[in-house]
Amino acid sequence: MEKRKLGNTGIDVSVICLGTMTWGEQNTEAEAHSQLDHALERGVNFIDTAELYPVPPMEETRGRTESIIGTWLKRTGRRDRVVLASKVSGPGEWVNYIRGGPRLDRTQMTDALDDSLRRLNTDYLDLYQVHWPARPTNFFGNLGYTHEEDPDATPIEETLEALDEFVRQGKVRHVGVSNETPWGVMEYLRLARERDWPRMVSIQNPYNLLNRSFEVGLAEMAIREHVGLMAYSPMGFGVLSGKYLDSTPANARITLFPRFARYSNAHGVEATRAYVELARAHGLSPAQMALAFVNSRPFLTSTIIGATSMAQLEEDIESAELVLGDEVLEAIETIHTRHPNPCP
Repeated sequence: MEKRKLGNTGIDVSVICLGTMTWGEQNTEAEAHSQLDHALERGVNFIDTAELYPVPPMEETRGRTESIIGTWLKRTGRRDRVVLASKVSGPGEWVNYIRGGPRLDRTQMTDALDDSLRRLNTDYLDLYQVHWPARPTNFFGNLGYTHEEDPDATPIEETLEALDEFVRQGKVRHVGVSNETPWGVMEYLRLARERDWPRMVSIQNPYNLLNRSFEVGLAEMAIREHVGLMAYSPMGFGVLSGKYLDSTPANARITLFPRFARYSNAHGVEATRAYVELARAHGLSPAQMALAFVNSRPFLTSTIIGATSMAQLEEDIESAELVLGDEVLEAIETIHTRHPNPCP
């Protein structure tokens, strides 16, 4: 398994990162443990989770995913073999069941981190990420930006100061952002430089064949500033496998949870069909082609995969060995030109 540097740190992480957000909802604890065992055997050393998980987020299941990872770590004693990442929730009415309304301030973040560490059965995280910004901005599928001031939003300065304290305490080794914008990342970097606070080493944003908006603004930042992309939804909630094109598969994520239809609009379906036909014309698995494209990007640190079955997990991991030829890459660009970012 190829390893890449996590930002400007000395940590090497696998190009495939094991995502966990289905564990505790679509996957049982035993299934999750089997996925962890298999992923490590195949060379994956990077695990990503969040206090919010599993998804869809609900009060009665929050934290269950971290607890499942925690029981695996306790049973196997493999903490030193994995790079473990988690995330603290930002504000939003849809998550007001978290600490009475989560805020990215020192008090709430301290409580969030301590709870995550307890559930995970560890005394430190290799990477602690801000799941989404406190300020109103364009994320979670919004490309257009309408400026809106929120006097109650926790300033980035306060959030980063809290993260600095966690690093100094030894509870966190490195810090990252998620669902951020170019301005947000550069503001974190500016404050880190001026205050001698920890520098963001990663950004976890969506990136796939149906949504390449990261390439506008953030890609250059990721390369020049060594804040590499941890790509989530690399298969667009599974649609790029082609399984939703002509059927409604039972127990699949979008079948069970129709709210996750972000990559299923008419333009997205048309583009997906073109990518699936391209893959099959070249004797490739559509899922592996989609993942291999993401893996090949120069601004990428790691591609976060999520699987509900061992067969899916194995297919996704094998994408790390696939190198797309020039003919396929050129055809991908042709389709992208015809269907640019149909599902932001």
